[in-house]
Amino acid sequence: MRVYLAAAAIAASLAAVPAAARDTTTGDPSVSGGFSGIYAGAAGGYDVQPNDGGSRIEFDRNLDGRFGDTVLTGTGADAFAPGFCGGRARAAQGPRNGGPGCAKDRDGWSYYGRVGFDQQSGPIVYGVVGEFGRTHINDSTTGFSSTPANYVMYRQVNWEAAVRARAGYTPNDSTLFYGTFGPSLARIDSEFSSSQSTNSFTARGRQDQFGFQGGGGIEQRLGDHFSVGLEYVYHQYQDDDYRVRAAGPAATPFTNAANGGTIEGTDFRRSDDKFRWHSLRATAAFRF
Repeated sequence: MRVYLAAAAIAASLAAVPAAARDTTTGDPSVSGGFSGIYAGAAGGYDVQPNDGGSRIEFDRNLDGRFGDTVLTGTGADAFAPGFCGGRARAAQGPRNGGPGCAKDRDGWSYYGRVGFDQQSGPIVYGVVGEFGRTHINDSTTGFSSTPANYVMYRQVNWEAAVRARAGYTPNDSTLFYGTFGPSLARIDSEFSSSQSTNSFTARGRQDQFGFQGGGGIEQRLGDHFSVGLEYVYHQYQDDDYRVRAAGPAATPFTNAANGGTIEGTDFRRSDDKFRWHSLRATAAFRF
């Protein structure tokens, strides 16, 4: 709620500035040169993830590269009958067995530095902006076995970089409405944990992931060199190569070769192979 109240206040202030300073025949008399030129600045705000309550852990029991197998107990029952949740486990037992369930994924603040260049032609502005920074969101998926035990796959963004094109329209050389889109690269740190210690767990996977960003915003010039704004950005990464192998003693549910598995173990992966989030943030820039 604080984020949306702040956004409304910023938007109201941005709308009020040109209304007070604009001359309807010559534009804003306090600004010269429009939006053409190089700028450097920062962006910061709050990031929110979409609901992933249906996410789960998927299994490859015979290590053939195809996931979707059911892990079976020695009696042939589903070892993960207690279920899954889109969050981090609070205890070994899942909610179906009277446990406290999972903690929700964490949304969080983000901050970025940026450098860009714009070119204005009449009321049309186009350019490119580069950013580097990080977000404090994290995302987990948990499976609960009938042991009871939990198995948690966790990820967070260490850093993110992007180069985006942007294009927009200025009615008065001081207020810019724009859209933006471009490729991005993120260092995604993934981890695995479990409350059971019978099996060993080995993780592998690439950390650096390519994705894209897209969104739009409003920017208001304050004099010849400064501008402030409000911006929305959507982030998406194809994060699908992190794997965890459960190995260890023979005849555990993960190493039982007598009921469809293999003694080498079982591979885990997340069912939600995209890491996505939304950013609402304020911007500030110095224009040279």
